[in-house]
Amino acid sequence: MARQLRAEQTRATIITAAADLFDRRGYESTSLSDIVEHAQVTKGALYFHFAAKEDLAHAIMELQSKASREVTTELDGRGYSSLETLMRITFGIARLSVEGPIPRAGLRLATGGLPVRPPLTHPFTEWRDIAGRKLLGAIKESDVHPDIDVDAVAHSLVSFFVGTRVVGRSLEPVARQPRRVAEMWHVMIRGLVPVTRRARYLSLAARLERESRTA
Repeated sequence: MARQLRAEQTRATIITAAADLFDRRGYESTSLSDIVEHAQVTKGALYFHFAAKEDLAHAIMELQSKASREVTTELDGRGYSSLETLMRITFGIARLSVEGPIPRAGLRLATGGLPVRPPLTHPFTEWRDIAGRKLLGAIKESDVHPDIDVDAVAHSLVSFFVGTRVVGRSLEPVARQPRRVAEMWHVMIRGLVPVTRRARYLSLAARLERESRTA
């Protein structure tokens, strides 16, 4: 049992070290030797868990997907409106990126053209599906205009959300991500939400940003 625990801890250490390097340097610019040095493990330990760098990348993307699903599941059970749930999901994912390298690296890998192995779904497809379902719910709840193109808005929302991080990676610290998400929602709300309900969701965006900064 102790040996198994050490093996699990070593695997987690390797994944975290790889994620940190993938996030800061990029996948192509990071070698397995770099990861061994950064994780402070032997090459044998690394190869015991991962046969290739691509296996490491896939493990990181799996963990990112799991974390996103956990955020969504937890928020789905709280009784929020569909639009509020969607907003909270985006802030929750953004907060994960601030707190640790694995979600950041997962996003960078997803934008780098690395193939996603089945049965894992590409994170952008997963997020777009979540957005689509929540937008349909928001239409039923009269929180967004009934004539929107749900697929187009879901795609645009994910593109906007991912773009805030891609652009921000080169220009500003990751801690600024919640503010960028709030700015994104201020733009989206003005286009999606009827005037009579707009103030509520603009206020919510500002509150979620504050909560993200103090969490």
